[in-house]
Amino acid sequence: MKFKVITTFVLSVLLFSCQEKGASDKREITFQNKGHELVFKMVEKVGDYATLLQKKDVVYTYTYTTPDGKADQSTEKYLFDGELSYGVYHQHERTFADLEGDVEQGYDGESYWLKLNGEILDDSTRLKRVAFSRPTNFYWFAMMQKLLDPGLKYEHLGEEKIGDADYDIVKVSFESKDDKPSDIYQLFINKKTALVDQFLFTVADFGVIETPFLMRLEYEEIDGLLIPTKRLYKKSTWNADVSEDPWIKVNWTDIKFDNKLTKENFKR
Repeated sequence: MKFKVITTFVLSVLLFSCQEKGASDKREITFQNKGHELVFKMVEKVGDYATLLQKKDVVYTYTYTTPDGKADQSTEKYLFDGELSYGVYHQHERTFADLEGDVEQGYDGESYWLKLNGEILDDSTRLKRVAFSRPTNFYWFAMMQKLLDPGLKYEHLGEEKIGDADYDIVKVSFESKDDKPSDIYQLFINKKTALVDQFLFTVADFGVIETPFLMRLEYEEIDGLLIPTKRLYKKSTWNADVSEDPWIKVNWTDIKFDNKLTKENFKR
């Protein structure tokens, strides 16, 4: 019996030691509740943040189109360690539509910056917009993984059938800072696939709290990750009612990981 116990311990140590650097932590986790556990299983399905860290960085094309045909299209670059973010807008009919030429935005880990045709723009009003869009674009890309960030609260709201699919509904909220309103995500997790097919969300920074947006997702498998590359969203209700309003479309294309980016690529 002692031999078996010792052998099991040694094998456990060896298996742990052989895990690749940055691999997911397989230690036991204590879940807050059922909602937390469902989110954890979803992240296991799509790929966790440790997997993103292994891939180092990403470059992709971001296209945002409004119902009236106005569009932004940018080349996005992110460094996952430190959440550094860069975007160069070749088309910006929504974002700084009054500017002509290539608009670059960046976050270098300490500060936000903005350029027009290679020249620095020190405009405090525009920089506030950059300070919103840079972390927001990064967050949307890594959202599923970041739903396991520290400080989040989870609540299982029940189950619902939509069309032919059965869903668990999980509310994810953030700890409030200085009593300011914080964002809420209400996830519809497909019982069969464990994926988030749609979710409701607020945008507290812009006062969108009482009436949420509804986001619908389509996934694509890229380099071992399930990524929601096609998105449709519009105003909704907390019952996820779908109005007759047209959808806003967001697409991510040409996604490539591990492009050998460094912190230098994000400095202004």
